[in-house]
Amino acid sequence: MDTPHTSVGHLLREWRARRRMSQLDLALEAEISQRHLSFLESGRAAPSRDMVIRLAERLDLPLRQRNRMLLAAGYAPTYPERLVEDEAFAPAMAAIGRVLAAHEPNPALAVDGCWNLIRANAAIAPFLQDIEEASLLEPPINVLKLSLHPGGLAPRIENLAEWRAHVLERLKRLAAASGNPEVADLEAELRAYPGRSNGGPVRHDYSNIAVPLRIKAAGVSLSFISTVTVFGTPLDVTVSEIAIESFFPADAQTAETLRALAAARASA
Repeated sequence: MDTPHTSVGHLLREWRARRRMSQLDLALEAEISQRHLSFLESGRAAPSRDMVIRLAERLDLPLRQRNRMLLAAGYAPTYPERLVEDEAFAPAMAAIGRVLAAHEPNPALAVDGCWNLIRANAAIAPFLQDIEEASLLEPPINVLKLSLHPGGLAPRIENLAEWRAHVLERLKRLAAASGNPEVADLEAELRAYPGRSNGGPVRHDYSNIAVPLRIKAAGVSLSFISTVTVFGTPLDVTVSEIAIESFFPADAQTAETLRALAAARASA
């Protein structure tokens, strides 16, 4: 039997609070009475499988949390969760590989729900050189730890304070949206890292658009803006949590340097 802290009623109340919805709001969205929803949350009524799925959809739960809610209600999970090494996951990995390769000579990487590296293209290589803390490159490589750790990329990030604030805000939103305690733990760990800027205020042309990443690599200062891509209609928990971060050169020098590095790799 579920404890009060893992019951379906507890999870409904928890996620309703996360989504800032009243009982009436959720009941209207799910097309049920507020009284019935109250009974479900208090445990006075048991939801059907279809009702759990409907409420999870209206609460916009991640697939992992939808499975958790089904289990709490006594039903089998709906969404499979495969390891990236599984043969059944090969089509997804092939698609990810094509996206990453197509982005060269610009760097791009694929990460899981906690920002652990799954795969990266060849353009990432210059950023992984001269890492002082070797343990940061031991699998699983967490790309956010690598970027903000003082033994990682942090000393080479010219706008460290700005980039750190951006990363921490991103993690804060992800923790709230996903309900994943590992993400919350990661945010807490990164907040404990030193956040001193490597210089004075950095002026750039993207102040009103995006936070750039300015970093020294291959002996020069490079500037990037990035986008994050996710699968549009995932039916697998692992696929739903994968994100591809693609970096684009924010100035001509960066673009030229990336092309030169790609040419050097091709001729090596």
